Amino acid sequence: MQSRKLILMRHAKADYPLGVSDHERPLASRGHREAPAAGAWLVENNLVPDYILCSDALRARSTCAWVLSELGEKGPTPYVDSRIYGAGVAKLCSIINEVPDTVSTLLVIGHQPVLQDLALRLASVDSDEEAVYELAMDYPTLGTTVLETSHSYSQLDSRDANITHFFAPRPA
Repeated sequence: MQSRKLILMRHAKADYPLGVSDHERPLASRGHREAPAAGAWLVENNLVPDYILCSDALRARSTCAWVLSELGEKGPTPYVDSRIYGAGVAKLCSIINEVPDTVSTLLVIGHQPVLQDLALRLASVDSDEEAVYELAMDYPTLGTTVLETSHSYSQLDSRDANITHFFAPRPA
């Protein structure tokens, strides 16, 4: 059976400008500084995605651009999906269920609390305990969970993947 990786990444630190809708919030200066570190971490850990699903919110799209800058020519063209913004766990899981089985490493760039909730829902009993504890306690901006599964994406539902890593760049 083919092993697949699912990477769940929260967007970088966003700003709160007056008069700007939540959907259109830009990255804060810290977000612009830290977002490349998430992409670099993916490269350093041989976790370059071959498919990216990204929320259509500005802060998620900006995070994706910074991550892609680190992936270079290895980075795929992201698919921006408006359904991710505001999705609950069941909805986000169903979006992931649509990903073709030809994808071996999927990166989803989205929001809290759904990413943390989905990671915990998918975590099998064989998951790395320290990684699960870290993500359960706090899922900061750029928090990134790596899950591995032998299931197809269409079969992911509950307790179907092993959490192997949780990473979050520390504020500079």
